[in-house]
Amino acid sequence: MASMFRLATPSAHLQLLVAMLRNPGSTGTLLPSSRALANALASAADGADLVVELGAGTGPVTDALLTRLPGVPLIAVELQAALAQRLRHRYPSMDVREATARQVVDSLFDRPGRIVLVSSLPFRSLPAHVASETAHSLCRFLAHSPERKLVQFTYHPRAPFAAPRHLRWKRTSVIWRNTPPAGIWELRLAP
Repeated sequence: MASMFRLATPSAHLQLLVAMLRNPGSTGTLLPSSRALANALASAADGADLVVELGAGTGPVTDALLTRLPGVPLIAVELQAALAQRLRHRYPSMDVREATARQVVDSLFDRPGRIVLVSSLPFRSLPAHVASETAHSLCRFLAHSPERKLVQFTYHPRAPFAAPRHLRWKRTSVIWRNTPPAGIWELRLAP
């Protein structure tokens, strides 16, 4: 069955290129996530009461999340104004927040339920202080409840960032049909 949402269009590629040229540290790639990667990230969010997509970019993962999890509230977080505006235009009824991941995650700290953070944030290319502050915020958020998890992809063979001992990374898959291939990792409270 074809998705009711379009993935990357030529204008999405161009907009991602412009975003990369303006702010390479926070964009991290020239190509949108493949359909295979987007679908794998969305399937990892099954069972969520709320999904928070960090680094929504041009929307391929957003499309997959909306298709896979209809009726589950979705907050799309995108710091870059042009990309956030594109998301608002494509999904007028969705909660799109032009803010840092840290700001949004911190604002949801006391929210109950199964919350899944689905992240496309480029931790390895972010400025070191931004990566550190963001990782600290995510870890603090996850440590608050065993019902929470972070689903993160990375192009590197190791975990996206170091986590405290009470949290554990687990690589769940490698998506070979993505350019470049991407590993999907989950972070949650250790059992």
